[in-house]
Amino acid sequence: MRLPIFSGLALIAGVGLCACTENTTSTTTAPAAAAIAPTAAPSEAAVAEAQPAEDQAASELKEHHRHHHLGGVTQFVAMSLDTLGTDEAKRPQIEKLQSDLHICMAPVAKIEHELLLTYADGVAAGKIDAAKVDASLALLSTTAAAVHGCSVATLNKLHAILSPTERQALVDKTQAHWEVWRNVNHEAEVGGKENGGRLAELIKELSLTPDQVEKISATLHTGATSGPAKFDPAKGEAHMQAFAKAFAGEKFDAKSVTADANSHLVTHGSRRAAHFYETVTPLLTPEQQKTLAEHLREHAAHQPQANQAK
Repeated sequence: MRLPIFSGLALIAGVGLCACTENTTSTTTAPAAAAIAPTAAPSEAAVAEAQPAEDQAASELKEHHRHHHLGGVTQFVAMSLDTLGTDEAKRPQIEKLQSDLHICMAPVAKIEHELLLTYADGVAAGKIDAAKVDASLALLSTTAAAVHGCSVATLNKLHAILSPTERQALVDKTQAHWEVWRNVNHEAEVGGKENGGRLAELIKELSLTPDQVEKISATLHTGATSGPAKFDPAKGEAHMQAFAKAFAGEKFDAKSVTADANSHLVTHGSRRAAHFYETVTPLLTPEQQKTLAEHLREHAAHQPQANQAK
């Protein structure tokens, strides 16, 4: 399984989002614009060829949001800056602010790294250490709550240097990340076999037999009531809308945006992942457990946010 490498393709192709930018450095006169030949429509072959790449990008983005829960909205903002089109003169400032956001999330990244390794060790051994996982999840929750306070000054600086068009583009991208996160960590059916779902991905990764698929799906459905606490999507949506409205406006103070939703997103996403791996592990063959453990270790090593925090 190739781990996601996030670039413009991952967000634009995967989510279908177009970057809106404000170009303040060049102008085109009406006659010149009229002389430009219209762009030819893409051929059916070109569209067909592009589709697998778009599907792959969407799958990679979903895979990322299933496994990495570093700072709720702060993480969505940091990821969105990768594809935010701006005046090149601003790019060094924006990259510095993005790095500062990653630094704020670094303590959460460290715990998440250890948590993924705990899953991997448990999967390889055939049983996950639930007590160790619970302790890490509790620490993750309290650590994630501090991300908002750490990022307040950085978000305020970011708002100050962006134009109105750039601020709206960033809001749109952030909301697109939220929609993907919400789909894979809440709306996707527990034990569902739909294409793009976690179980469907596991079928491909581990070559599960039909009997295994039925048993895993049934067990996940049965264990849903004893799984992670019910997520309140309205709370997350309210937080996203409050951030979007405030950040797109002329005046913005990150302190006014409630912080508890960040921790809510981080904790729920991680608990859902823990429940999935604790449920699935006993139903795999030793060879499948080995393969899945290797996959989880790859995710643990793949920490682009932490790597950028220099």
